[in-house]
Amino acid sequence: MYRDMQQWTDIRRRVLHEGVSKREILRETGMHWTTLDKILEHSQPLGYRLTKLREKPKLGPYVDRVRQIISQDKQIPKKQRHTAKRIFERLQEEGYTGGYTVVKEAVVEIKRTSGEVYMPLVHRPGDAQVDYFFALAKLGGVLQKVAIFMMALPYSDGFFMMCVPRECTESFWEGHVRAFAFFGGVPGRISYDNSKIAVRAITGVHERKLTDGFLQLASHYLFDSHFCTVRRGNEKGLVEGTGGYARRNFLVPVPELADFEELNAYLLERCRSDLDRRLRGQAASKAELLKEDQAAFLPLPATPLDACRKQAARANSLSVVRFCGNDYSVPVRCAHHEVTVKGYWDRVVICHRDRVVAEHERRWGKAEVVYEPRHYLPLLERKPGALDHGRPLQDLQLPESFGVLRRRLENERGHQGTKEYIAVLRLLEKHTTGRVGAAIEKALVAGAPTVDVVAMYLHPDEPTEPGTFVLAGRPQLQAVQIAAPRTESYGDLLHAAVTP
Repeated sequence: MYRDMQQWTDIRRRVLHEGVSKREILRETGMHWTTLDKILEHSQPLGYRLTKLREKPKLGPYVDRVRQIISQDKQIPKKQRHTAKRIFERLQEEGYTGGYTVVKEAVVEIKRTSGEVYMPLVHRPGDAQVDYFFALAKLGGVLQKVAIFMMALPYSDGFFMMCVPRECTESFWEGHVRAFAFFGGVPGRISYDNSKIAVRAITGVHERKLTDGFLQLASHYLFDSHFCTVRRGNEKGLVEGTGGYARRNFLVPVPELADFEELNAYLLERCRSDLDRRLRGQAASKAELLKEDQAAFLPLPATPLDACRKQAARANSLSVVRFCGNDYSVPVRCAHHEVTVKGYWDRVVICHRDRVVAEHERRWGKAEVVYEPRHYLPLLERKPGALDHGRPLQDLQLPESFGVLRRRLENERGHQGTKEYIAVLRLLEKHTTGRVGAAIEKALVAGAPTVDVVAMYLHPDEPTEPGTFVLAGRPQLQAVQIAAPRTESYGDLLHAAVTP
């Protein structure tokens, strides 16, 4: 390639403008006459041009075979596709006698020139795309892989994301409910991949049999759904690209937070702050474009979807209910009764006769048992021997004052003292451990460690000394008038009893 642009320009000016002869230029520069003709014909160097492809006599007969292997690999998972080395080895088995480098260069060139070509799409206001991506987070000191639900708006480039333990129907519902609330409306059309959460069966290129869970969501919010062609994730490329952006910018370094609640609060704030960004080529910020999206949204329903999976169950003789392979306790009064289990992405709520009787943090392991010790306290009155051996009670963390109270009661009253202590424990059904512990300490100091005295100290307006009753703080009793007793009335009764 001729690189001296200054000489190129000088020669053109001298010959074409000043009239210097070509022979003079050739004599001065010593260049070939064909080079001079190129300079005079073109205003700038053309660079090196290959007139015909170089022949590859050894690889040539096998180029089509290489293309065939690469084409077939597109139907195979990436981790199981041919490497250039493996293609080279297969060609050798078929008679190829050339070197490895020329095969590797051919593989690179064929893959580069046979890549997919996509049509740029127009994005209208009111559309959305949904996907999950995965990342690492340290929650409560434990490093774990978490799933992140994301909904993105192609028109405004706004997005919402929420971190959940697993990709499941409950988290899918909850993600939509929170996203719709964040955006202030329901997108009219939402694009999805072919996740089993939404798709029960693929019956054609664009035909799908949808799951009942997805249909419940669509029925509640009335949006249209679009499912991408199989292995064509580019049809919702915005949400996939946005997921990568969020992972690189919001989750690096690995966030260290207390729990999912704190992580989701952090992610929600990043979603809000990102709306102030203005992307290259856009006429306004994301927040301003979001207003046009909102104008095309469907209205939110009067009440959001209750994003839980409901299941009828029966509490067994151990007063536990099974849900998704794990057991959760209920109050012993519900044992052997029919209950309704509501499984949310983060908690399990158990209802009996339209009343919530238990709520637990949801577990995602297998064969786990979650006890609430307070559920079993009424059972101790009939089975006091379970006080030291009951499995649910092993998780009951009590202040030291409880142990002091028990030892004192049992030393003074024996078995009756154990029953008195159990009666004190039952106060935990309505009061916190801290409040009951403080009341026990006061009762111990007063020298009257009984359930009645402990219960009295639980009332914030009770006096510091037991056994004293005052009307202060009880306006409902201050208006009550009680007449003074008359001892004469007793004499009248005695006289009436002896009178014939």
